[in-house]
Formats: sequence, structure tokens, C-alpha cells
Amino acid sequence: MLLCSATVWQSSQADARNASVSSDAAVNASSIAIPEALITALKEAAQQPSFSDPYIGQVWLMDMSDRLKRFVPNAQQRLRLLQQVHAQALKHELMPELVLAVIEVESHFKPKVTSKAGAQGLMQVMPFWKKEIGRPQDNLFHIETNLNYGCTILAYYLKRERYDLTRALAGYNGSLGQTSYPEKVLNAWYRHWQPK
Repeated sequence: MLLCSATVWQSSQADARNASVSSDAAVNASSIAIPEALITALKEAAQQPSFSDPYIGQVWLMDMSDRLKRFVPNAQQRLRLLQQVHAQALKHELMPELVLAVIEVESHFKPKVTSKAGAQGLMQVMPFWKKEIGRPQDNLFHIETNLNYGCTILAYYLKRERYDLTRALAGYNGSLGQTSYPEKVLNAWYRHWQPK
């Protein structure tokens, strides 16, 4: 499943690379009134090292930003979050869209949320992970810290479960052997995040 998703993602990246529209035309579309500050932020975000090509970065950021709008209304906050998700996902060899689906299910993109079980932040990381893979003083409500922990944990379970996405997602959620959580994440991915 993950390999199929990765192929779709790579294909969408190739399609974006082959598009004949220039990056400035894509960002400055005359039919859309985009504030200059947002255009600048988009261009700067797309220049980050996690994007191999700035044009592909702009296309991905615009696409995902539009999808994320209902959860994060502020455009600049969306771009910053997407940039961080993309960087952490690639650092841990994960699909950024899968990470977005996990965040949707876990916290609905609310960085300060705590579950009844005590899981914290965007990716709902349990505090015991600080002892396992981090430091006691790490703040799991800090977005970049939370994304780093969450992606590290998800990558760990994917490797441990030999890339069986259902089992890896269940492990991430602490519900190994059950399928309701993996189904929620995959449904979120299909509905909102899968590359087009």
C-alpha cells in the first residue's frame, strides 16, 4: 500500500515537473487575488531543502494549503506547518501526505491538544517517548518537536512491521491487532491528502 502510494506521489511530482506553466504564473494566477506577502512566503517555503525543485515545492504547497484551509484558516500558518511536515516526513522517509492524514485523525491540526490518555500535540505523542527517543525537557506542544517525534515513531513502526501500513498505523496508535485506527487514517488520506 505504501509503495503504491509512493509511486502515485512520485508520479504527481513528475507531472508537476513537466507542466508548462511557469512557477510565477502558478503563484500569480490572475484569476486569484493572492496577497503579495503570501506569494513571498510561498516562494520562500518552496526554497527549503526538503523540496528538490522550487516549482514542485510551490505546486505541492499550494495544493496542500488549499486542502488544509478548513483546519488552519491562516494562510501563512498553513504554509509554515506544511513546510515543517514536508521536511520531517522526508527526513524520516515518509510520505508527507500520510503524515497529514495521521495529524488529521490524531488532533485535527490542533497543536495544543491533549488526549484523555495524555498524548500531546499535532501527532498525539505520548510523553513516555521523551525518555525513549528524546529528552525530558522536550516540549511535545512545540510543532517541530512534535512532528519530529511523531515521524520518528511512525517510521519506526513501518520498519518494524516490514512496511505493512495497517499494522504500522495500529502500532503507532497503540492498537496493534485492530484496524479501526488504520482505517480512519487511510480514509483521511483517500478523502483529503492523496496526491492527484
